[in-house]
Amino acid sequence: MADLSQFPITRRWPAQHPDRIQLYSLNTPNGVKVGIMLEETGLAYEPHLVDFATDDQKTPEFLSLNPNGKIPAMIDPDGPTGRPLALFESGAILIYLADKTGKFIDPEQRYETIAWLMWQMGGLGPMFGQVGFFHKFAGRDYEDKRPLERYVNESKRLLGVLDTRLQDRDWIMGDYSIADIASLGWVRNLIGFYGAGELAGFDSYRNVAAWLERGLARPAVQHGLLVTGKA
Repeated sequence: MADLSQFPITRRWPAQHPDRIQLYSLNTPNGVKVGIMLEETGLAYEPHLVDFATDDQKTPEFLSLNPNGKIPAMIDPDGPTGRPLALFESGAILIYLADKTGKFIDPEQRYETIAWLMWQMGGLGPMFGQVGFFHKFAGRDYEDKRPLERYVNESKRLLGVLDTRLQDRDWIMGDYSIADIASLGWVRNLIGFYGAGELAGFDSYRNVAAWLERGLARPAVQHGLLVTGKA
């Protein structure tokens, strides 16, 4: 049985199954990426809820695993050298799990897949998140609407990039990959939780809409969206 006692985070979130991957997350668009990937790969894991309502992500135990104080983070008790590996940043975790299992990253398309993953992390996520802030949260009370307009326009541009990419294929890389896993939760959030579908003209991006529907129909995606018990 793996010994995870070297990781202070396990004092706050004890591992009931230390031989399984320990996932520390919340069902945000970044958080669900790893939940979906774990469900898709079939790897055994134990989820732990990091509740923002109680500032779990700011506790010393969590910061010991991710100094950046963001979710998701994980510990793999069976790392590449046979020793436990701690990892944070959703994109890094997706690449790691893809390499560990040999799934959802075609070796012949490896770097192009990673490019689309970085596109999501550097563009789609941050821009959609800003739309959410200025449309649904505190930013909506700002009298100056130029920030919202800026982020909406950039989100439309990014949706157009994705729509063009999906014009002749079901998935971003042709076959389902970590590029899709990284992006599904963010597009879902834009039109769902953020309620910004009409604002971003989502209905005009028919290829994206069809792709989202395909992705959300996958049983592993449905389960991965709920791994920490909160929608």
